[in-house]
Amino acid sequence: MFEHAFKGSLRYWALIFLFGGLFGVGFLTFLYQYMNGLQVTGMSRDVSWGLYIGQLTFFVGVAASAVMVVLPYYLHNFKAFGRMTVLGEFVAIPAVLMCMLFVLVDLGQPARMMNLFLHPTPNSMLFWDTVALFGYLGLNILITWFVFGAERKGVPAPRWIKFFIILSVPWAFSIHTVTAFLYAGLGARPFWMTAVLAPRFLASAFAAGPSLLILLALIVRKFTTFDPGKEAIQQLGRIATYAMAANIFLVGMELFTALYSGIPEHLHHFEYLYVGLGEADTLVPWMWTSAILGVAAMVMLFVPSIRRNETYLAWAAAMIFISLWIDKGLGMVVAGYVPSPLGAVTEYWPTLPEWMIVFGIWALGLLLITVFYKIVISVREQAEQA
Repeated sequence: MFEHAFKGSLRYWALIFLFGGLFGVGFLTFLYQYMNGLQVTGMSRDVSWGLYIGQLTFFVGVAASAVMVVLPYYLHNFKAFGRMTVLGEFVAIPAVLMCMLFVLVDLGQPARMMNLFLHPTPNSMLFWDTVALFGYLGLNILITWFVFGAERKGVPAPRWIKFFIILSVPWAFSIHTVTAFLYAGLGARPFWMTAVLAPRFLASAFAAGPSLLILLALIVRKFTTFDPGKEAIQQLGRIATYAMAANIFLVGMELFTALYSGIPEHLHHFEYLYVGLGEADTLVPWMWTSAILGVAAMVMLFVPSIRRNETYLAWAAAMIFISLWIDKGLGMVVAGYVPSPLGAVTEYWPTLPEWMIVFGIWALGLLLITVFYKIVISVREQAEQA
């Protein structure tokens, strides 16, 4: 099966070398960070989580969103997702691996990660987040290996695998819920300490993940003979629409609570994001861009004629993905630190090494998706020819 990864067109190998080269640059930059310490980043005593943990938060949601195709297909027999399910699984695996790498680079000294296993702390949310991520990665590898392997051989998947498929559904919800608890459990950070953080995380995940799958499915259909199915793409569009609406509703509830109550400890974080605190306004244009893109995409997708047009659907999906990346991958983490519990306003912006390391991990994820999709498409083409 893996032999298909070593055969491909010039376009395929160009992507492999492009993503491989970007990952190499990111790895060399990480070695520079390793030798010089986290002082090469924009993080400080007041802002100790930055771009790395923001990416972790965002991609945990992308990984969890695979359940949006697994649940309808396996539990409700929604046949339209038959070709889309494997694409979703092969996005979840690289996404989880990327999450682990973002934690690794954020630690500064990678050996520190071993403390999670050598000295486990059951009352720590970070410990349970690690357990959830490793478990979800294992489930996705197991399910994909046996289900796709059976399909390649033209035989039914083993019956026992259904148990692990069903188990993966609540597990997908758990990985992003536990990630939200990492933030919500910090009492000194009012911006994060809210009961709606976990539902908001899940809603944004179920909008960003299907949006990414829409874009990948359209790319696959354009450049290969594999067609994930028009109905499947349209259904993902509906899922992204209502999930984005739920996410915007939850953000609105947060804004109402902060603005109407006027409690400074909660209000100042939103002020920093959307109007700035004095001269500290670095994230203001980013957050307004996120808000405009998110609302505009949701409005577009609520119009059936626009959603059925795949060109407009692709634009809306890209807008949702970018909007939520800005919100969760940058703004949500940083705003929890500004201002600090003592009222200090210390701005944060990622340095060039941080961006290069992040782009390197992104490139690795895209490299894995490219290879996995190449295997899927090649196996499906062989099956159809036979």
